[in-house]
Amino acid sequence: MTGAFLAGLVAGYGVAIPVGAIAVLILGLSARTSFRVGAAGALGVATADGLYAAVAAVAGAAVAGVVAPVAGPLRIAAAAVLLALAAHTGWRALRPAPATEGRSRRGMDTPLRAFAGILALTLLNPATVVYFAALVLGRGDSVDSGGSAAVLFVLGAFVASASWQLLIAGGGTLVGRLLTGSRGRRATALTSSAIIAALALTVLLQT
Repeated sequence: MTGAFLAGLVAGYGVAIPVGAIAVLILGLSARTSFRVGAAGALGVATADGLYAAVAAVAGAAVAGVVAPVAGPLRIAAAAVLLALAAHTGWRALRPAPATEGRSRRGMDTPLRAFAGILALTLLNPATVVYFAALVLGRGDSVDSGGSAAVLFVLGAFVASASWQLLIAGGGTLVGRLLTGSRGRRATALTSSAIIAALALTVLLQT
């Protein structure tokens, strides 16, 4: 069971670490309003990541028996998806940041509005559920142990996402500039790419 939680934890950090528009938005909210508002936005991101992880875990458990005869090829395909995501994340690290990313959106000046608004924005990214689905289906042990393992996987993903986003919200202006500057953005994206690639290699080793 601990393995499922750790798998979710690593997966959660893999998808949460890249500093993009949502992270910059959370940072801007904290600087412009208060840590409470930024933290509410951070929990909105973590909730979305947890929901996507839950969808992937439930779907993975539902089809685990059906795909058992082709588990080997499926894991290779899942690893290929993860490697593609890792390559895409690394490629995006080399792109210049859009000038509009640093602008804080108005209308999110209360914790409730920040939570709801950033939750909705994060849910608009379907690539997250593809990422978690590839992990769940690639790692059969994450779903074979039943519902409790799926719950622990989702919990691990939520804890990882929440801890990273809360770090951004509470990091202060100095840390925020370091993370969202060109070097920080590149470093966090490449770190995430390495984590996702390592997860893909783990899946391949299990085939």
